[in-house]
Amino acid sequence: MRAAALLSATLLACGAIPAAAQVVHSPPITAGTDEPLVRPADAKLVWSDEFDTDGLPDPKRWAYDTSRNKEGWYNEEKQYYAAARLENVRVENGRLIITATQERLQDKADYGGQDYASGKIFTKGIADWRYGFFEIRAKLPCGRGIWPAIWMLASDASKGWPAMGEIDIMEHVGWDNGRVHGTVHTGAYNHVAQTQKGSNVVVPDVCEAFHTYQLDWNADRILIGIDGRAHMRFENDKKGDAATWPFGTPEYLILNVAVGGWGGQKGIDPKAFPAAMEVDWVRVYQRN
Repeated sequence: MRAAALLSATLLACGAIPAAAQVVHSPPITAGTDEPLVRPADAKLVWSDEFDTDGLPDPKRWAYDTSRNKEGWYNEEKQYYAAARLENVRVENGRLIITATQERLQDKADYGGQDYASGKIFTKGIADWRYGFFEIRAKLPCGRGIWPAIWMLASDASKGWPAMGEIDIMEHVGWDNGRVHGTVHTGAYNHVAQTQKGSNVVVPDVCEAFHTYQLDWNADRILIGIDGRAHMRFENDKKGDAATWPFGTPEYLILNVAVGGWGGQKGIDPKAFPAAMEVDWVRVYQRN
């Protein structure tokens, strides 16, 4: 959901996106499904983080995205993304905790006037994958104005967003608690043109319990789901058109909690803070 350094903008929050692309609205239900979502039997674990060491996230696995702090983030998002700040991103008791807080970090050199602080980490420049089965076990934050996301962007950003391709494994907006979205964005299908392909499913206890958010991505199709059940399917039309299927190149993983944007469509509730997404583990599997 959010793009980055030439990144995206829908669930996103990063990137060199023109003002016209700063549109915030709920994805349409256009790619729904209901089918099993099971890791292929021959897929091997190739990357993971079990978050078993307290402190800051492992720098060999994660980096911080702070690229738009000074200018402000896209999608009318209101947060400052802090780097290496335990109050916003830390590992504690076997879990990654990304917390949005209501505070002004005026002492930061790249402070852009934001009233909120939060965290956004990614594997950009560290690890990326072309195809695979991805699982992220997490408990989501609720509260009007809060927008957590688990998503991916193409490592080669030369085509810009949305042509580069974005995969949103999970997005949740605090004014619609319990509804989880999965979406893809491409040159032909994106929220600016109101053609994005997405689906959503209601899981009432996403803010009280851990669930496993999943992506099964191969050369033929993308499946997105929760706890072993897919709710979104996007097919490769096999026309060789990158505008409809840009998903043949490596992408990196992003975890963040935004404030405002789509999550702020109905305002921001001061009582929502602090708002934390807790992640039990992240695992990536690939077939030989």
